Amino acid sequence: MRISFDLDDTLICHQGCVQREPNRVPFFLKPWINEPLRLGTRELMQKLKQYGCEVWIYTTSYRSPFYVRLWLFCYGIHVAKVINQATYHAYLRRNPSNSTLSKNPKIFGIDLHVDDSEGVRLEGEKYGFEVVVISPEDRNWTERVLKAIALRFER
Repeated sequence: MRISFDLDDTLICHQGCVQREPNRVPFFLKPWINEPLRLGTRELMQKLKQYGCEVWIYTTSYRSPFYVRLWLFCYGIHVAKVINQATYHAYLRRNPSNSTLSKNPKIFGIDLHVDDSEGVRLEGEKYGFEVVVISPEDRNWTERVLKAIALRFER
């Protein structure tokens, strides 16, 4: 199963009420890489790997794939692919008929997308891709993701 995660307000939460993983970015990289990783992310990614899931990042930000991979690598997390807004726009230039959606995980072969946006979930309902919405304040977010994956495996 291929599962993707949004970054802002999903894995990166700047809100003070959101618990964070201990910062594992080496001191010499902190001037360039200093974003908080949401608590539970490391353990969740390890479980997903054990389940045989392929983890991607799908964000509307313009953070470079190299930056995202390096940041996550500091936490011991490997992702198979990073799709940023530039990647999505490049796809849309080649395939303009898909240009109405903010995100379209289906076109990249993503089975389940995790996001904080209710709008993305509504697009998923309308255009046939599955989205789990988690809010930054949800302390049980990892359980919700694992439950959604378990439901997909049952099908």
